[in-house]
Amino acid sequence: MGLSEQLERLVEEAEEHFVRRCGAAPRWTVAAPGRVNLIGEHTDYNEGYVLPMAIDRYVVMAADRPDGQARAAGGNEARVYSVELDRWATITVEGDVAPGPRGWSSYVQGAVAGCLEKGLRPGPFEAVIHADLPLGGGLSSSAALEVATATLVEAITGQRLDPLEKALLCQEAEHRFAGMPCGIMDQFSSIMGRQGHVMLLDCRALEAELVRMAEADLAVLIANTNVKHELTGGQYSQRRAQCEHAARVLGVRALRDATPAQLEQCRSRLDELHYRRARHVISEIARTVQAAEAIRRGQWDRLGQLMYESHRSLRDDYEVSCGELDLLVELARSIGPEGGVIGSRMTGGGFGGCTVSVVRHSAIDSVTETLYDGYLQEIGIPPTLFATRPAQGARILRPPSD
Repeated sequence: MGLSEQLERLVEEAEEHFVRRCGAAPRWTVAAPGRVNLIGEHTDYNEGYVLPMAIDRYVVMAADRPDGQARAAGGNEARVYSVELDRWATITVEGDVAPGPRGWSSYVQGAVAGCLEKGLRPGPFEAVIHADLPLGGGLSSSAALEVATATLVEAITGQRLDPLEKALLCQEAEHRFAGMPCGIMDQFSSIMGRQGHVMLLDCRALEAELVRMAEADLAVLIANTNVKHELTGGQYSQRRAQCEHAARVLGVRALRDATPAQLEQCRSRLDELHYRRARHVISEIARTVQAAEAIRRGQWDRLGQLMYESHRSLRDDYEVSCGELDLLVELARSIGPEGGVIGSRMTGGGFGGCTVSVVRHSAIDSVTETLYDGYLQEIGIPPTLFATRPAQGARILRPPSD
């Protein structure tokens, strides 16, 4: 499968950086994509469904043994360099590895540690990391870095991990080494994404169904607000605890198991806040399954309706949107289907980050211009926008596969 122009350019730049930093061409090059979630927000930790896709933005790692050795004699460390941060870090690649001080290299160290526990021992290496995924933009740059690292270890060792095992390993790396209690969606998407398909992921069963986005004229337009509001009180943890409380009141293991009728029956036992939190999750799980079916059937008007309903629920019931996200969604909605916009919503955890819009490919330029100009005029800072089709998951690019 050929590479997109975007990935070809990033790979070429990464390998050039490796030559400059390490003095020779790399022996191994791997890539792992970021992801965007079309619908299904804050459903993962409620054991529900999500509908992500891999995007045409990546973390690329180019690597070789130190000084090109077949395998360095002794030594238990690797050196990795981040192009974007212009920093080197040292990674332990032998023995039992405990979490240390947290930073950008924690994601790399955690993934290597997980590989070691599975019996994949890469030995010392030097690597350059180059990415076109914005940090903190809600497009899963951290998971892509973890997955790229595990894929690099696979390339070095010649061993392959089961995809589910690999996803869980990378998730554990983020939990233990970066201190982020993420769900499994990001790692699953980066590993198992397929070109031209979205993924309906059951976060309880850890089973994924690929759903083909057959219509070639459709693309996904991602708009980064370039803001991230500072939060107090641990909003993510609060939302999670509120959902767990509502599930207990409803008498279910998780909100995945509750129906709208059950919620209404128990309304008198829930205060208004917990009722609205549960209403979002229960309705969002249903919307996600319906959206997958709409894509499967090519019912684009229905998909757009579900996306707008999702945003409204996230804004009003779950209260994780913000003015910048709301503005981008309203600008997209004002363009409407006649201007090429199928639907739009916030994506990711909220309080900043990105919106995702399904747009006719022929209208990408005009929609991008309208969103850019309207947001800049109102907010005073430019958004970052790019269009993508569903992309391929993590790959070993060098040496070429048979």
